[in-house]
Amino acid sequence: MITAIVLIKTSVDRIPEIAERIAALESVSEVFSVTGTYDLIAMVRVARHEDLAEVIPGRISKIPGVQATDTHVAFRTYSQHDLEAAFAIGLDS
Repeated sequence: MITAIVLIKTSVDRIPEIAERIAALESVSEVFSVTGTYDLIAMVRVARHEDLAEVIPGRISKIPGVQATDTHVAFRTYSQHDLEAAFAIGLDS
């Protein structure tokens, strides 16, 4: 599974509607409304690198009100949830 973090600039007056449209896309697991340079951050998870082109420029960037995207592909994922699950294997509560 390939994870991409997509930073998105939008029309400020349409952030909620744009976030909902992005969140409804297949391969988008979460969308966060944030402060700072960007308005939204979307987590995109796909099976192949080629699929990123279909999702990000092919769908996200074409949503009316999306002005720009900046994509970062994750090399590895570290998660407290994953660590806790690994240490809990074989333990009875």
